[in-house]
This record gives sequence, C-alpha cells and structure tokens, in this order.
Amino acid sequence: MMPLTLANMGEEQIIHKVGGSPEVKKHLEDMGFVPGGNVTVVSALGGNVIVKVKEARVAISEEMARKIMI
Repeated sequence: MMPLTLANMGEEQIIHKVGGSPEVKKHLEDMGFVPGGNVTVVSALGGNVIVKVKEARVAISEEMARKIMI
C-alpha cells in the first residue's frame, strides 16, 4: 500500500484505505473515495492533485491525497 500522491499519472488504482480524522474520512467518502473504489490521478500541480473518481474529476490537496491509500 502507498499514498495516492505516489501513484503514476493515468493509471487506474484501487483504493484500499481512507485515513484521517472522522470528519476528513466522511468528507472524502462523500466525494467518492471509498475502499474498493477506483481512482486515477489526472494531474498534480501546485500542491493539488486532480483525480478521476466515479466518473468525476475532483481536485484535492496533497495533504488529503496522502490519507488515501492505494
């Protein structure tokens, strides 16, 4: 397992675990970051990571991306 920040761009990954405080976990799960779900890193710039999750593109901070384990 590794954090989402280390994923190769364009490769679809499976989410294994979502960490952080209960509030952060709930926020990420509401956006579609759930264990067993697929996620693809589209781009990373300026400390933000743009990912494709559940057919939507979402921008999250690098700090939040570190809490998502693939």
